[in-house]
Amino acid sequence: MVAGPLGTLSSMALFIGLTGGIGSGKSAASAEFEKLGITVVDADVVAREVVAPGQPALHRIAEHFGPEFILADGTLDRARLRARIFSDSDAKSWLEQLLHPIIRDAIIEQLHIAASPYAILVSPLLFETNQHELVARSILVDVPETIQIERASQRDENSTEQIRKIMATQMSRDNKRQRADYILDNSADLTGLHEQVRALHKKLLSAAQNTIDT
Repeated sequence: MVAGPLGTLSSMALFIGLTGGIGSGKSAASAEFEKLGITVVDADVVAREVVAPGQPALHRIAEHFGPEFILADGTLDRARLRARIFSDSDAKSWLEQLLHPIIRDAIIEQLHIAASPYAILVSPLLFETNQHELVARSILVDVPETIQIERASQRDENSTEQIRKIMATQMSRDNKRQRADYILDNSADLTGLHEQVRALHKKLLSAAQNTIDT
């Protein structure tokens, strides 16, 4: 049972966390769950929504960091803010204290209205933040670090050094593997990943049914 600002979420609801490091294939896995009719709540999408123009959090950021952190179209200058918090631990701490509770509340709200037998919360920092408290079980999309770096550099055109810095801010691969209830091996091709997702989907449907029965 998950408690939140909306009250207590139904104990019959089964919420599953899905995580993985940069370049691991979280989006590919979550997209396959969506094709199977499962509601997916993406923490990164929620994080962008809560700082959209007109949202109170964006106003607070502009007040704290200055108007130069807002682009001409009224949206957040993410690149400038990212550079600031990577170089200033106090700024990073302030931003986390502002946004983490807001993001958490929005995630709970979206999970609360999920209509599928179970719902997936996609979060790159599922274990590093208190978002793991919102789910009953967890899935890790896992690849060796060498593949992470290769795929992330091809996708985002980031340097190896930049990717390693991002990886250094996340929990180690070994720790994630120890904490995850299910592991999807994405070191091969997408066909293999999709087959694993479909097999796990059947297990989670059964688990969701057991949750309802009990």
